[in-house]
Formats: sequence, structure tokens, C-alpha cells
Amino acid sequence: MSSQKKEKEEICCEPEKMNSTCCRVESVVTLDSKGQIYFSKDLREKANINEGEKFAVVSMKKNGEVCCLSLIKVEYLGGMVRNFLGPMVQDINNK
Repeated sequence: MSSQKKEKEEICCEPEKMNSTCCRVESVVTLDSKGQIYFSKDLREKANINEGEKFAVVSMKKNGEVCCLSLIKVEYLGGMVRNFLGPMVQDINNK
């Protein structure tokens, strides 16, 4: 596996690795009448977001209502899922 691909599959937002500098409000966006969200050029450049890039939308619920949505670049999703599910699969196999 190339080092660039390996870097992208590493988790950037693991809870135990999070600290006060990992998460912040980058901008406030508005949903338009077509259901589209506009990200400013500054934010797109900072996050290295390019036209046609795909994101997984992850929702979190509180009291049965979606309260948070997170965007994860699809290229990072495989590593996150593997690191999340891997320990559970190992635990099942060990039983």
C-alpha cells in the first residue's frame, strides 16, 4: 500500500486522539431552496475540497431527533470503518 493511501486511511478524528485543537466551527453555511450548501472558497481551499468530491454524511441523534451532521471525505471512510469495526470483529472471533 502506498504511503499516501495509508495516510488517507488513518483516522483523523478518533475520540481518544481528539483534543481542544482538533474540532472547531469553520464556517456557518445556509441550505438554499434547491437543497444545496455553499462552502466559501477559503474553506474549500483550507479543507482541500474539490469539485465532484464525495462525502459520507454521518448523523447523530439526541432524543430521537437528528441534531448533528458530519461530513467525512469518502477517501478516509474505509480506514475509519476498519478501525471502528476491527476490534469488535476480533472480540467476536475470540469468543
